[in-house]
Amino acid sequence: MVTDLTRLPLRGKKGAFHVVVESPRGSTVKLKYDTAMKAFTLSRPLTRGLRYPFDWGFIPSTQGPDGDPLDAMVYWDDETWPGVVLPCRALGVLQVEQREKGGGRERNDRILAVPITPSRAGHLTDIHQLPQREREELEHFFLTAVHFEDKDARILGWEGPEDVERMLRQHARTEE
Repeated sequence: MVTDLTRLPLRGKKGAFHVVVESPRGSTVKLKYDTAMKAFTLSRPLTRGLRYPFDWGFIPSTQGPDGDPLDAMVYWDDETWPGVVLPCRALGVLQVEQREKGGGRERNDRILAVPITPSRAGHLTDIHQLPQREREELEHFFLTAVHFEDKDARILGWEGPEDVERMLRQHARTEE
């Protein structure tokens, strides 16, 4: 039986939220889950020399302002595969504004999370515990990843885990 991964439960055990991996750490291409095909498809190659620094994916049962599930990057030293579901907790959110397809501006924030399973990043509880340099490198990655996509992305700043929880409540998808 083929499952629509965007419809998996938002939360699992101990209140953790799920992240479905699309592009694993080290990937040089952006993969995207196609709900119609129920498969991962190639979205585009990243800028030459660029790789995903951590697992990248989406939070199921959410819908962001751009119509897609909320984006999430899992901050840890391991890598998985497309389709792996990781139970996570929030570190924070990078607020990003970009050009929408219709020409206006829209938010397309990136949540930074850590898995609830033991990992070397498991001691972190807030994005502001990361060194400034690490946060700036993540900002640079996100801007560079969309540089040739005519999105005119702009970084608005970082917010903490409470803001992620607010986003999850606000953007939780109710069944149609």
